[in-house]
Amino acid sequence: MGDHFFSAEPASADVRRTVEARIWDKPYVFTTATGVFSRDRLDIGTSVLLRSVEPPAGSGTFLDLGCGYGPIACALAAEAPAAKVWAADVNSRALELTRLNAEATGVSDRVHAALPDDVPAELQFDQLWSNPAIHIGKPELHKMLLRWLTRLAPDGIAWFVVGKNLGGDSLQRWMTDQGYPCERVASAKGFRVLRATR
Repeated sequence: MGDHFFSAEPASADVRRTVEARIWDKPYVFTTATGVFSRDRLDIGTSVLLRSVEPPAGSGTFLDLGCGYGPIACALAAEAPAAKVWAADVNSRALELTRLNAEATGVSDRVHAALPDDVPAELQFDQLWSNPAIHIGKPELHKMLLRWLTRLAPDGIAWFVVGKNLGGDSLQRWMTDQGYPCERVASAKGFRVLRATR
């Protein structure tokens, strides 16, 4: 059986390449590798999310949940120079690439790539950004989202992108039912962009 991008330690050979992306009107070149999510390009869901939501400004503590090779984390740090960005993923290769890409972007002092259990428990997040790993299954997905939604600051915002055919609408209802009012702010290319609050 091949690697999943949510494997903790990908068994595939670490074959690297670069991909170019334009995020919030800035050009980026990211290093990617086998065994991580969407290694050949910035995936469509993440592109839809970043095109649909204005970049944050000012300071704050942000979380890129399921960061992959780090495009969201790097762009957040580049757009908000006073912010601290945590990039969490279970995939060790993804975290290594996020650190590499943060360094290449010039934001390595403010992007902290870490396993979920290594993110300090006392941190609260002003913004959470995620293209969540729907394929881990609904029970695990719900458990993961509740773990991190509880860590939103009182006036914090969570941004998600989810495929319509992968349950974007039902996830929106579920988050609202859990006490995190959730609205759809955009819809494009088969994806829903969702905004949840405390």
